Amino acid sequence: MFLSLGKGAALQKPLLKRRIDRICAGYACVEMRDVDEALKEMTSEGLILSHDETVQLTERGVKLGGEWRSLLLKKEPILEVVAGLADGSITGLVVILSAFIAHLTSTTAVFAAFLTLAAVAITNFSSFLLGGITEDLADMMTLQTLMNYSLSDIQDKKERDKSLMLVKHLFTVLHKEISRSNLYAATICSTTTLLAGTVPIIAYLTLPEPLDIILSLSVVGTIVGVFLVRYRSKRTKVHWKVTLFETVIIIAIAAIASLLLGGTV
Repeated sequence: MFLSLGKGAALQKPLLKRRIDRICAGYACVEMRDVDEALKEMTSEGLILSHDETVQLTERGVKLGGEWRSLLLKKEPILEVVAGLADGSITGLVVILSAFIAHLTSTTAVFAAFLTLAAVAITNFSSFLLGGITEDLADMMTLQTLMNYSLSDIQDKKERDKSLMLVKHLFTVLHKEISRSNLYAATICSTTTLLAGTVPIIAYLTLPEPLDIILSLSVVGTIVGVFLVRYRSKRTKVHWKVTLFETVIIIAIAAIASLLLGGTV
């Protein structure tokens, strides 16, 4: 229910029961009285509002549901956005400074710039897709083990076996959802990388000197100082000045290291 309902959405109890039956099909049976009992407990805890045959999440329930979606389905693309903005900004900064220092021609600069940016975006896509699947499977196995251990305390053997089977099938369903979420996350990261790197590079390649270097570096500074810092500060609940200092230091070190390794400086 937490995974299905959002703020303001309502669900009929018979429909909720049908969804549960679809999840449990061929594995375990959940009686309607079990659903009603669970709904009563959730109502007493202030998680849902129950009106006749309709249930709806409260503000507390919506917040808790968001946490469950973030934990089980990876619906909050925090790492993906941060990695995309950081990698795109660093790539754009390195390409711009390299082209400026080496006095590359327009054609050479365009080819090198977008080849480099495309390589970073593709690498991010594959890394997040493969790494996300591996990490999520490991996390799911750990969570399932913990839940199985918790359910093993149920005294009634029949109810215990039914609960364990239900959890097993639930994680089978979640695995399919998480696989889609990993593809979604990888796409977000690669797209964000392309956008964060493309905008300053295009500004550098299309504008006349010295406006090209000034405006392109300003765009990089805006992406890092506004979008990346603001997003990180909001998610971590840390003051933006601390996040700005930390982010700028990391971006600067990465850019200088890339330039040194490339033999540009």
